[in-house]
Amino acid sequence: MPTYEYECEKCGYRFEKFQKMTEPPVEVCPECKEKKVKRLISAGSGVIYKGPGFYTTEYRSEEYKRKANEEKHAITSSSSSSCAGCSSSNCSTCKK
Repeated sequence: MPTYEYECEKCGYRFEKFQKMTEPPVEVCPECKEKKVKRLISAGSGVIYKGPGFYTTEYRSEEYKRKANEEKHAITSSSSSSCAGCSSSNCSTCKK
């Protein structure tokens, strides 16, 4: 729910009201009780993201996660065992 800023045109009293977007605007000044209130256009505040659910990595499908894990395993296992039993005559890692 947004916070709206209002100002009374009669007494100049400024106030904020936390209300639903569907609620009608405030019409009566809480200070002088006159019906001379107008809603102001304000800069508002920035959106603050708290908690999980805002990053694309949190919504990855199970298939995507499985394939990424397989690729990661393939890379780490191929790089660690490329020279352990290397029989290649042209190995760039062990320079055989």
